[in-house]
Amino acid sequence: MKKSYLSYAMSVIIGRALPDVRDGLKPVQRRILYAMQGLGLLPNRPYRKSARLVGEVLGKYHPHGDMAVYDALVRMAQNFSLRHPLIDGQGNFGSIDGDPPAAMRYTEVRLAPISEEFLKDLDKNTVDFVPNFDNSLEEPTVLPVRFPNLLLNGASGIAVGMATNIPPHNLSELVDACIAMIDNPQISVSELLTFIKGPDFPTGGIILKSDGLKKAYEEGKGKIILRGKALIEREDGKDRIVIEEIPYQVNKTRLIEIIADLAQEERIRGIKSIRDESDKRGIRIVIEVSRASSPEIILNQLYKRTPLQISFGIILLALVDGKPMQLTLSQAIRYYLEHRKQVITRRTRYLLDKEEKKVHILEGLRIALSRIDEVIKIIRNSTNPREAEESLIDNL
Repeated sequence: MKKSYLSYAMSVIIGRALPDVRDGLKPVQRRILYAMQGLGLLPNRPYRKSARLVGEVLGKYHPHGDMAVYDALVRMAQNFSLRHPLIDGQGNFGSIDGDPPAAMRYTEVRLAPISEEFLKDLDKNTVDFVPNFDNSLEEPTVLPVRFPNLLLNGASGIAVGMATNIPPHNLSELVDACIAMIDNPQISVSELLTFIKGPDFPTGGIILKSDGLKKAYEEGKGKIILRGKALIEREDGKDRIVIEEIPYQVNKTRLIEIIADLAQEERIRGIKSIRDESDKRGIRIVIEVSRASSPEIILNQLYKRTPLQISFGIILLALVDGKPMQLTLSQAIRYYLEHRKQVITRRTRYLLDKEEKKVHILEGLRIALSRIDEVIKIIRNSTNPREAEESLIDNL
């Protein structure tokens, strides 16, 4: 029993729940991107049914349930889940209100432009390939991604006895931090924080200043307070609270329901009405305040009693050489840079070998042209191509 459970635990940790520190992807996400490249679902190509992609991933690389693949695919297309979605989806892929996505037979997908940066140079021997589950094909163990995706899009997952919860970050800040570490390999976390100001959530919000963020970056584990962005508008002597951003992973509809319940129960007094004016331009939740009430006090009560302000636990846990490891910010960036160094070295070696083979052929042609009469004589005196080849090699 102990041996079986340990085997199961390691399978979940390595094979499903935790991302790789190098490309920031879980196996199912990596297989989806690789399968999409194989199907030609590039950003400049037409969309294809999600069901077609799910079947490709299941049949070739990921022998688990179809919904496990589709759920991962859906999340990779949601702009409220990922800082930079990796899949360009067409159709209903769910919403920030908690609406479920449409069935895979109705939605269509193709790679988002940024996902091409995961797959560039994959054909230049930049990463290792291993046999798939039935040894009929090969799949990459990691992708040669050209930006630190683990920190860019973050990750969340629950394994056996451990979990990861990495927030997304700003791409420009991450690139600046990578350059700083290349220039100074011994750079400290405090120095990196001059480039990376903190997480950059796709739904916005405000991070309240505390020691939790620095602790998370220095130790790999910490807690931050994340607050939605709200402002107070005054018009015709009436006050209203307008919420324009909500905390990451907060269900907008559920937030509105909680506020309405608190107002109805008079646990928060002074709210006349609440309505959702959100559209494709962004979130806008309008709370009308009675004349006798202070909107500032009501807003503070909303922060205290609703998910308009949440505690976000950061756990920088990822796979390093196939083993789970809690990382500091500098370690996460350093492991990514080491990966890129290996990718560039292997790509350069591949291109060099290719050019050396080309030079070898050109050198042979040069020799043949300079001694063309001798070459013709050898070929004419040979009884078959094999004999001609051996004679040319021996004499030239």
